[in-house]
Amino acid sequence: MIDDFAKDTLHRRLRRDRKALLWKLDGLSEYDARRPLTATGTNLLGLVKHVATVEARYFGEVFDRPSPEPLPRWQDSDGSDLWAAEDETRDQIIEFYRRTWEHSDATINTLPLDAPGHVPWWPEPHPNTNLFAVMVHVLGESIRHAGHADILREGLDGRTGVRAENEMRIDEEARAAHRAKIEQAAKSATLM
Repeated sequence: MIDDFAKDTLHRRLRRDRKALLWKLDGLSEYDARRPLTATGTNLLGLVKHVATVEARYFGEVFDRPSPEPLPRWQDSDGSDLWAAEDETRDQIIEFYRRTWEHSDATINTLPLDAPGHVPWWPEPHPNTNLFAVMVHVLGESIRHAGHADILREGLDGRTGVRAENEMRIDEEARAAHRAKIEQAAKSATLM
């Protein structure tokens, strides 16, 4: 009984965070969805592509249920899953992510939480795992990158939150006053 509850809770949260990550692309120009927004090149569409690839590997290869999507070998990882090439469209990457959801959901729905898996890219002595550990790991990755996307999107146009229906437009004057208060506290702390 607790297994069903744990599996359902983790799966429900994963589905929520998938949608949150995709929402970060809504209304953006092609340029803003793709452009590097940090010194390391982090970009919103690249985060979606990366999370899709991570999920495809963990719920596919780890449980001997390879993704039907073509993926580079994990040994050959070159960072190309972190950005969109010129010939990749936003729709292609989003559809890749959605198809990955279907494949991942099938793995999650089919296997029990203690189903054994093997992660060849994890260092010895712990490459063997189970569905529960992989669900927690992938959820952590998804949350981490959705948080990155939230900050990047806020930097672009001020939009924040987990989903559009819960988004609260912040009064710009109140936001500026709040930021000024934090800035003043930071400056004051350096004078002590």
